[in-house]
Amino acid sequence: MANTMRISGLASGMDIDKIVSDLMKAERMPLDKLKQKKQLLEWQRDDYRSMNTLLQGLDDYLFSNITLQSSMLKKTVSSSNESVVTATAGSSAANVASAIQVNQVATSAVWLSDATKRVDKASFSVDADVTLTINVTNGDGTTKQAAITVKKGTTLYGVIAQLNSNLDLGVSAFYDEQTGRVSIMKKEMGAKASLVLADQATVDFFAQLGFTNTAAGQELTGKTAGKDADITINGLRTTRSSNTFTINGVTYTVKGTGTATVSVATDADAMFNAIKGFVDKYNETIAKINAELKEERYRDYPPLTDEQKEAMTEKQIELWEEKARSGMLRGDSILSSALSKMRMNVYTKVEGANIPSGFSQLAQIGITTSSNYLDGGKLIIDETKLREKIKENPDAVYQLFNQDGATDAEKGIARRLRDTIKETIGKIEQKAGKTVWTNQQFAIGRDLIQINDQIDRFQDRLKQIEDRYYRQFTAMEEAIQRANQQSMYLMNAFGGMQR
Repeated sequence: MANTMRISGLASGMDIDKIVSDLMKAERMPLDKLKQKKQLLEWQRDDYRSMNTLLQGLDDYLFSNITLQSSMLKKTVSSSNESVVTATAGSSAANVASAIQVNQVATSAVWLSDATKRVDKASFSVDADVTLTINVTNGDGTTKQAAITVKKGTTLYGVIAQLNSNLDLGVSAFYDEQTGRVSIMKKEMGAKASLVLADQATVDFFAQLGFTNTAAGQELTGKTAGKDADITINGLRTTRSSNTFTINGVTYTVKGTGTATVSVATDADAMFNAIKGFVDKYNETIAKINAELKEERYRDYPPLTDEQKEAMTEKQIELWEEKARSGMLRGDSILSSALSKMRMNVYTKVEGANIPSGFSQLAQIGITTSSNYLDGGKLIIDETKLREKIKENPDAVYQLFNQDGATDAEKGIARRLRDTIKETIGKIEQKAGKTVWTNQQFAIGRDLIQINDQIDRFQDRLKQIEDRYYRQFTAMEEAIQRANQQSMYLMNAFGGMQR
């Protein structure tokens, strides 16, 4: 569009810019309404997303602290003699006491260079590049082959470093300057450990380190064989290649010979704290949702226009917008439905063969609903009763929350809640989207696209209207100017005749 020539009110004496500005204020009122509607939609979108964040937080807590056995069914383990054996237990371990007798601890195989073959670190140097090939058997009988390339000129300490860094070899080697001997110890314990030199080049190399092998295929000389741990558990004698081993979900660590009793029990405090944390998180979640549903909507406080903000202080703007954005989700059907379902999830009895009598409802383990209707379904814990129920049958308490089933009635409380949360989050996302979504992917976003299009079209129209006003006033100014010129001409003409 060509620029319209604008003439100020020189002829009329009127403030044309001020007049047009005032006229445009009235013309812009529909545009302000559109921008206010856009702002309300953006506030509503953001409030919906904050509810999804809140629900996701509850879901994350349920998964990490209630659903996982490792969190709910933690075990405590005690040993009557920790100098003999200590232990830890996984969630699947049975609550039992086991009598342990350690007859022998596991040890690692060690190879020492010959005492008569002192190695001098100062004169030691690799003459040429060589690849060492060693057939390795670990203490548990597993085998592999280690290949180590040693470069010409490598020092004794450089060789020791290469031996220690090779994962396939799996040894801890060192050189003792005082004795001039090399020690190589297998990191893995056990009686089956061995190091066999696979070729003559390897034999010749280890001869420089003081080992007296004469032919390929021989085990490295100077060996002190490793030993397996020899233990008796509840009368059953067995061996292990390591001092740390797991039997029936209990991981034992042998420390020395002797006897001890290892006792496994459910960590009642851990389960209690996990459930208490759930109740706190649940109460926090429903309280915030209830607050959103009941929040007052102040329709006399629409979003501020830019001009209105310019005339206000920051504090005034803050107080106004606090009321303007209040109640964006008041009475929302998605959240109302979610609250109703969540209440049903926690109140309804859990059915199924794995749920014994006295453990099918939260109330039976000491968790009831507040009698004050203003609390909106808040859960109350009888801590003494809950601890008693956990001590009585921790597995039944776990199943109350986590039993799986074909129907909702057969599902544990945590599983029901997670299903409801997933469904609600999905509905809110269809309404308000996610930060990574485009506006086209959700309902409010599509409304925003339409409003933005309307705003763009209306702004183009306002530009046309403003240009029209200026054209009209310009025409008026030009007409007045012509009239003034004619008047001056006539006055001059009549004035000349009088003379």
